[in-house]
Amino acid sequence: MTCPICGHKSTTVVESQQNGTGVRRSRRCEHCSALFSTYEQPEAMRVMVRKRDGRREHFQRDKLLTSLRLSARKRDLTATAIEAVVEDIERRIAASDSTEVPSRVIGEMAIAHLRTLDPIAYIRFASAYRQFVSLDDMFDELERLEYSAMPPAAQPPLFDEQLPQAPRHIASAPSLR
Repeated sequence: MTCPICGHKSTTVVESQQNGTGVRRSRRCEHCSALFSTYEQPEAMRVMVRKRDGRREHFQRDKLLTSLRLSARKRDLTATAIEAVVEDIERRIAASDSTEVPSRVIGEMAIAHLRTLDPIAYIRFASAYRQFVSLDDMFDELERLEYSAMPPAAQPPLFDEQLPQAPRHIASAPSLR
């Protein structure tokens, strides 16, 4: 590391600290004894995504995260679960050592995760990603989902006797019918 004060090329690390996503190092120049800090962060993925229309763009973690959050909106999926899906997809892309990944591959990885996590989030993402053009397309996908090995989601109670009893002051409130 070059000293920012005198330009000498030999420095010593005095202290290292984890700093969020990286490392902060305190250094001392061996020539002028000046103290300065450096920050190290892992290099962001430099993977290109090849879109359906042939365009190429850098992989954008936030774009994937946003689309998954939209699909899971008002569902019982935690932010941690969605974050874990994105991290797994990033890890698999990085492990492939490829410089270019088709958007189709990323979409299918997301669909596979959502399929096991939540059927409604899955069908929402699939309908946008696969660009269903008719109800028949969606019904076909729902049928494939129904016959898959996915465990059924918990069904909310339908009748009053299945619902927990309301507190007395709420149960006696006048009806708004």
